[in-house]
Amino acid sequence: MDEVVANAEREASLKTLGHVSYLLHAIVAVGAVVPGIQASVGLLLIAFIIDLVKRGDALGSWQESHFRWRIRSVIFAGLAYLLTAPLWVLVLPGWVAWTLISIWFLYRIFRGWSALISNQALPA
Repeated sequence: MDEVVANAEREASLKTLGHVSYLLHAIVAVGAVVPGIQASVGLLLIAFIIDLVKRGDALGSWQESHFRWRIRSVIFAGLAYLLTAPLWVLVLPGWVAWTLISIWFLYRIFRGWSALISNQALPA
């Protein structure tokens, strides 16, 4: 009985943490797409570090996939931004590339967040 209660509390805590992480991701991603709104990349780093530190707590649960999803999203988006940074020499190609990356990042955030709300795991 105590184990069931402990697991339920752990799941609820991890889900709350997931909501906070997705929210921080979304703030930064929306700021990257909407002109004039700039959120600090520091918010994204905070969410990333929290996900790295707490992902071990989710091992074996359906929420493990959410930690992996968020961590991979940040790493892939970061690499894409770095690889396309030289395109800013010509401005327009850089703007187009970074807009597309940001839209992809927003898609990952909202797909993951929707699955979290529905208590569903994400694909590996």
